[in-house]
Amino acid sequence: MKRWLSFCVLSVLTGALAAQPVSFGLFGDLPYSRWEREQLPGLMNEMNREPLAFVVHDGDFKSGGSVCSDEVFADMLGVFQSSLHPLVFVPGDNEWTDCHRKNNGSYDPLERLAKLRELFFAGDLALGQRPLKLTRQSSDPAFAAYRENVRWEAGGALFVGLNVTGSDNNYHGLHRSGGPVPEFIERSAANRAWLAQAFEVARTRKLAGVLIVIQANPEFEAASAGHPKPGYRDFLTQLREETQAFAGQVVLVHGDSHHQQINQPLLDAAAREVVPNFTRVETYGSPFLGWVKGTVDAADPKVFRFEPRRWNPQPATN
Repeated sequence: MKRWLSFCVLSVLTGALAAQPVSFGLFGDLPYSRWEREQLPGLMNEMNREPLAFVVHDGDFKSGGSVCSDEVFADMLGVFQSSLHPLVFVPGDNEWTDCHRKNNGSYDPLERLAKLRELFFAGDLALGQRPLKLTRQSSDPAFAAYRENVRWEAGGALFVGLNVTGSDNNYHGLHRSGGPVPEFIERSAANRAWLAQAFEVARTRKLAGVLIVIQANPEFEAASAGHPKPGYRDFLTQLREETQAFAGQVVLVHGDSHHQQINQPLLDAAAREVVPNFTRVETYGSPFLGWVKGTVDAADPKVFRFEPRRWNPQPATN
């Protein structure tokens, strides 16, 4: 029996050590202006020159005051497809939730979300020039609409994309009062199922870490002060519970508030102490341009490392 247990432990350790470290890029909340759109290829070329396994844009590829047109969507799809690395896109509120605004073109947000799914989440491969196979939640008939919710494995960790957006996660819908609206209820159920499944996969495969990407800043500080926003309350509760039940490291990557930061804002519900195996990474956002280089190494006790990279703007064109 002891020899069998020793073999099992050795097998787990060998599996973790066998996973080679990989690096990846994280960016989002751009471009918000014509000038930033001109800068974007240069920033992406900087990532192209790095030996990255993939890159992730965590939402808001347009400003909250610009038009949500098919032309804008097609332009950004072309930019993302030009990436030499596989590119995973996680949608933000500026691409659909807020498109009802007059200065956005008075679109139906649900129609815009359907268009995003059609353009950016077709097939089972990431965007970009090099293939990366993704598992989509839409492969489950119960959640067939949610093509944007994805996961993939790299470097001994599981990477997960979830459609959790700014503007309080569309909790109130168009009216910004009352709620929750049916769209929020249905998408939240899908998100809960996808997040729970992701942690179950990570535990079953004995992975060293889980990295989750959403667009919204879920406002940890407000939740810790006892005032969670309704659109993020259940997500934060589940995130805390899953993290504390997981033996490895957990990272949440988000954009939304345009303040690049790396810290540990998640608190235990009872002890009010920092949950030690959780880290938050917020990407750069307009007008502060840049990207974050991440590395996952299953042999490292911290599993994940992050290096912010500010972008040096190129001269404006005439």
